[in-house]
Amino acid sequence: MSAITPHYRSVQQLLQSQSFSIDEYQREYKWEKENIDELLSDLQAKFFSHYKPGDETSQVSGYGEYFLGSIIVSKRNGKNYLIDGQQRVTSLTLLLICLYRRAKDKGLPVIQTVAPLIFSDNLGQPKFNLDIPERLPVIKALFEGLPFNPDGKDESIQTMYARYQDIEDNDLLEELGEALLHFIYWLMTRVGLIEIATDNDSYAYAIFETMNDRGKPLSPVDMLKAYLLAPIEDSQSRQLANQTWKQQVLALISWGGIHEPERDANCIKAWLRAQYAETTRERKAGATDKDWELIGTAFHRWVRDHSEQLGLGKAEANQKLICESFPFFAKAYRRILAASKHYTAGLEAIYYNAHNDFTWQSTVLLAPLIETDDDETVRRKLAVTATYLDIWLMRRVVNYIRVGYSSVSYAMWLLCRDIRRKSLPELVAVLSEKLANDDVTFAGSPTKGRIGIQGLGLNQFSRRYIYHLLARLTAATEAGSGGMDSFDKLVDRSAKNPFDIEHIWADDFAAVNTLFATEQEFQEWRNHVASLLLLPADVNRSLQDKPFVQKRPHYVKQNFYAASLDESAYIHQPQFKQFAETYKLPFQAFAEFTKAEQLARRELVASLVDMIWSPSRLQEAAA
Repeated sequence: MSAITPHYRSVQQLLQSQSFSIDEYQREYKWEKENIDELLSDLQAKFFSHYKPGDETSQVSGYGEYFLGSIIVSKRNGKNYLIDGQQRVTSLTLLLICLYRRAKDKGLPVIQTVAPLIFSDNLGQPKFNLDIPERLPVIKALFEGLPFNPDGKDESIQTMYARYQDIEDNDLLEELGEALLHFIYWLMTRVGLIEIATDNDSYAYAIFETMNDRGKPLSPVDMLKAYLLAPIEDSQSRQLANQTWKQQVLALISWGGIHEPERDANCIKAWLRAQYAETTRERKAGATDKDWELIGTAFHRWVRDHSEQLGLGKAEANQKLICESFPFFAKAYRRILAASKHYTAGLEAIYYNAHNDFTWQSTVLLAPLIETDDDETVRRKLAVTATYLDIWLMRRVVNYIRVGYSSVSYAMWLLCRDIRRKSLPELVAVLSEKLANDDVTFAGSPTKGRIGIQGLGLNQFSRRYIYHLLARLTAATEAGSGGMDSFDKLVDRSAKNPFDIEHIWADDFAAVNTLFATEQEFQEWRNHVASLLLLPADVNRSLQDKPFVQKRPHYVKQNFYAASLDESAYIHQPQFKQFAETYKLPFQAFAEFTKAEQLARRELVASLVDMIWSPSRLQEAAA
């Protein structure tokens, strides 16, 4: 009989010079940004609950542990096959690569310890420990810091690349600061999981099926249902409540025709946080989790422990929560999902925030809703709140303020409390006041080191947001000139010929060295947002080496925002002219593109930004 051996492994013990493969029929790597953000937030919270500035790295051995669950491994033909655990092992590998690269940039010798968790020496050749042939190119590129284009690649490759970018953008590395070395050692030695290993495939899959079928432990959603149903003794009422719950869960996990077993839990977390979380954890060593965090990690226990606060515990109240509140908020949640995936008239701001990967959106949007709101009131509340988030978010990113999951968690908790269960007029008033009192604006604040839209340039942090911003400028100009609002087309990376960022100045310092003192100065001006456009990829490639005077006639054939650089775009275009006059937008055509023209273009960008992200949009969304 084959041995089945469960062992607790630290991350270092699991991955040290050991590779894992998967069978061809295994599902793709599917973790979403929300999964990564929650994992990093949990790891960060656990780590900082023990770390104190000044600690020696040796003190990490006394920090608390973090358990990642279990994986199932089948050992055959000299290889380890992941039967269950691919998502976590892949995500861990991506995190380790990110930490390795940051430690390498800082010259930390710990990279010699981290590297064997990512790849091992195989007879003189590096062998990556996630040994899945088709995914090796993206792992190698990320590990070595090489350019990589995921467009057109397999789903897992695109997802891995996207999740790695999410890890880099998450703020974890920035918030760790001087604690980076301690965190790396803690992750390797104090974070672990159970490895269930066997040398028999049949046994491995039997274990998997047992854990995920008959012997599968109740999920938090199941346990919450059981708790809520318990006091409902009337058989007819109990049957109705049970059926209602099952229908809502099924509608959530099967939404969009794609089975996603975590979607019901994500909905419930968003609902409970939005409507009920009164407290959040303090940011200091030894601080304990409060409502906001506990709902995120164990909402079923939180509801049980706060039943008095929620007015639960009796049949009537529990029945109402199951049969009225849950269906109402689940329907609103699905509406948010739909508007996040599909560009929906009246709910465009939800799509904008989803494109910016703002993972707190669903939670915040549920906060002002009340079960008695009709569909139209729900739509307007969603539109107003999403519009506020759009303005709040873009004000920050143009000032290089990070808006990752962890860094804005406290702000989103406060926001939910302030807008919770407000009427539509109250909601507009509260959010309008917040925007009016916000000390972060598109104009920036030199005294606070905020450069605003006038100083926004292309770099690793800003690229994704500049792409978004250019798409908004382009779509607004197009729509204002009588065309279609094409934002969703402009940002569709799956299109056969997607739009790319075009530099008006070609990357040729010699051609413009009379305008700039140094190449560094040229690159700063060249990468400024006012020197950029969006063009189809094939057009972008064909024009990239040409000077402005040769590019300009080709811009005319593209969108109005690009075409406005040439005088022919202003001929027989009354709607374009009316658009510019109505909003006082200083569109200009240029015979050449020097510093003077770029400065004029900056004024156009600033005017368009003020129009597109005007606080008056809150009133428009409510109408």
